[in-house]
Amino acid sequence: MKTHVKALVVGGGAVGAGIAYHLAKAGWDTMLVERDELTSGSTWHAAGLLPLFNMSYATTHIHKYSVDFYKTLEAETGLNAGFYIVGNLRMAQTDARMDEYMLYSSVAETADVYHEFLTPAQIKERWPLVRSDDLKGALFHPQDGYINPADVTQAMAKGARQHGVTIERKWQVDAYRWTGSEWIVTLTKMVEKGGNLVPSDEQTEVRAEHVVTATGNHAQRTARLLGIKIPAIPVEHQYIVTEPDPMLQEYRKNNPEHPVLRDADAKWYVREERGGWILGPYEHGAPARFCYDVPESFRADLFPLDLERIEEEYMSMIHRIPSSEEVGLKDDFNGPICYTPDGNPLVGPAPGLRNMWLAEGFSFGITAAGGTGHYLAQMMTEGEAEIDMASLDPKRYGSWMTSEYAARKNEECYSHVFILHHPDEEREACRPLRTAPAYDRQKALGAQFGQVNGWERPNYYGPKDAPESFDHDSRSFRRGGWWQYAVDEAKAIRETAGLIDATAFTKHIVRGPGATAFLDWFTCNALPKVGRINLTYALTEAGTTRTEYTIVRNGENDYYLVSAGAWTAYDADYLKKSAEDFIANGGAHVDIHDVTTQWGVFAIAGPKSRDILKEIIKDADPETALSNKRFPWLSARKIELGMCPVNAIRVAYTGELGWELHHPIEMQRYLWDLLLEAGAKHGMKLVGARAQNWLRQEKSYRAFGTELGRDATPMEAGLDRFIDLSKEFRGKQAMIDTGVRFKCVTVLIDGPDDTDPWGKEALLSGGKKVGRLTSGGWSVAFGKQIGMGYVSPELAEVGTKLKVRMLRQEWDAEVVEDSPFDPKNERIRVNG
Repeated sequence: MKTHVKALVVGGGAVGAGIAYHLAKAGWDTMLVERDELTSGSTWHAAGLLPLFNMSYATTHIHKYSVDFYKTLEAETGLNAGFYIVGNLRMAQTDARMDEYMLYSSVAETADVYHEFLTPAQIKERWPLVRSDDLKGALFHPQDGYINPADVTQAMAKGARQHGVTIERKWQVDAYRWTGSEWIVTLTKMVEKGGNLVPSDEQTEVRAEHVVTATGNHAQRTARLLGIKIPAIPVEHQYIVTEPDPMLQEYRKNNPEHPVLRDADAKWYVREERGGWILGPYEHGAPARFCYDVPESFRADLFPLDLERIEEEYMSMIHRIPSSEEVGLKDDFNGPICYTPDGNPLVGPAPGLRNMWLAEGFSFGITAAGGTGHYLAQMMTEGEAEIDMASLDPKRYGSWMTSEYAARKNEECYSHVFILHHPDEEREACRPLRTAPAYDRQKALGAQFGQVNGWERPNYYGPKDAPESFDHDSRSFRRGGWWQYAVDEAKAIRETAGLIDATAFTKHIVRGPGATAFLDWFTCNALPKVGRINLTYALTEAGTTRTEYTIVRNGENDYYLVSAGAWTAYDADYLKKSAEDFIANGGAHVDIHDVTTQWGVFAIAGPKSRDILKEIIKDADPETALSNKRFPWLSARKIELGMCPVNAIRVAYTGELGWELHHPIEMQRYLWDLLLEAGAKHGMKLVGARAQNWLRQEKSYRAFGTELGRDATPMEAGLDRFIDLSKEFRGKQAMIDTGVRFKCVTVLIDGPDDTDPWGKEALLSGGKKVGRLTSGGWSVAFGKQIGMGYVSPELAEVGTKLKVRMLRQEWDAEVVEDSPFDPKNERIRVNG
């Protein structure tokens, strides 16, 4: 066994093999270790389906790469990966399901994934055994199908060996130790004893510059060894295999194999298997397993089948494929499949650790294995992947996450595999969990909450005394039941005033003798003067956007940083590791503290916001305390509102006169009541996140996770005014060398009467895809749909006519100037 390698991959399933292959292909000396045999985890009992369907832009790219890559393996390795390109038919029983497919179609188009729509008649004509009279239609991917999981894993393993990978079986990792420059990994030889696999007395150590964990069902053990949290916990997934179906056998005498059939509204997939059928349901009630550890006695084992739990899905298969009614059951499988709370795998750097990479929580591991290997290898060997992988980053979950939370949310995620994935969906398991003090007051006033990083955050305020017939959960791929409430809230901010709870914002204190020099290197904009604020960006080494910050300078070496609420652990990890790098390179000491849970935030905005605050500010001259002279735009001051000390920042994400009111969280209820009482006489309205999202698009304010990400530079995002090229900062030269490949634009859209873009749609010119939307919604200022996205530079000129694809139709769109609403910021600066 090697004792020194560039990269050590832990886990010999499909994902581990895919990663080892791509790391070696990129030129890294790589070794893979597996505690048992290759494919002995969830890989061996996976159904091997390769669905291209996914609502995530990043995951769609990962799946597409895998499907294309698997088709090349036999030519490279001589091993047949068992890829059956039969296609994938995803049926729809309802109009809502067809709406979902039409929205997915936009995502697929942006990622160049070919697909077709079929009518019920076309389904029946092609596959007469499938009942289609009660269907609305279907989405068909002719280029995917299914693969033999063991064969594709062995083919990738052989390809990895051909590129120089050493694969060691029956070695279990028992310890990780970081020396400051490399990992020392303790391995124990595993031996057979009474049918179990147990540790022997033989141990060895391997030194690796980088380690990747792809440990599947053993993720909780990996988390303990590393001293971190990994919300990857398996859930039972069962599927059954029928005896041969005589009608299917007769059909196959003159016809090709059926595509993989998915009746999403019935919550199952079906494919052919040796003249019969495989049924795989995603039923309600499947339990999480191995929440803390996998028993040593559990190897390539299964759980007992629970047929009662899948009876409804079984009967619906008979309904959809009537010939299966008389066919008996031949085999059954019920094994663990790893999930995460949002269904996306955890791919990227481990929180708090150097050169430790996670590839855990794959519920569709066979589909994702090749693409994960490709893009993770890019991140490791080149610094960044060509697509933004932030949505899969392991640090999207913070230290507040527990095993109980992960288990319950993973069970929910499993049962939601085929539930309609509305872009405005809010899943209910484990809620409420993280609540700000004003939560109960907001709920009593009709707040309908969403969840961001575990926090409950008002999405909109519905009627507080709504009749039982009013459905707050009315969601749609068009305009949901919340739409008119969001419209009224947006209008209130434009016309009078609105109050928004922004407590979920991430907040950090950065201070110490090295704070100024560190932040000057860490961010691309000039630092603000004391008492002022600035919007700035931290870049990756590749020159792309890593994080957006509002920086408040409280003193010469004392800063308060505000960033997106969804990314607290993600931002904290990068900030702290960057400070460590700065100090290691000779910089003075820097203290960094996450104070997110210490400070609540209310944002008040609108033409009447100054008048409301005048009512409650305690100052020698309340009339001038909030004037431009004493409190100018983009400045920060400590003020008192009633008895509450407030760090007030004159900035508004909605583009109106306004302030962010950062307050001690223990005083939040008091301040909430004070603001509501003062605002009542001025027509202030409570406002949620959805209206705010629309309003920020009218100002062309980019948002991290949509317009801003690790696949575009700040220059490409059109943020030149926030870049100070006269100074040196991390990623500067890489940003300059990258140039401007595409540009961020704002478009106004003459769209359908009942649908707004969601930020997933393709932008077209001359019938060809030329870009994609990253955000979308409704503009109350312009009375039409609005969106933001990226196009090639020559199409970014104001006045350029484009089309946006919505509901499978092309709608007129026009590129408008940045900040089409109040482009001179006169409303923000208004004096009073």
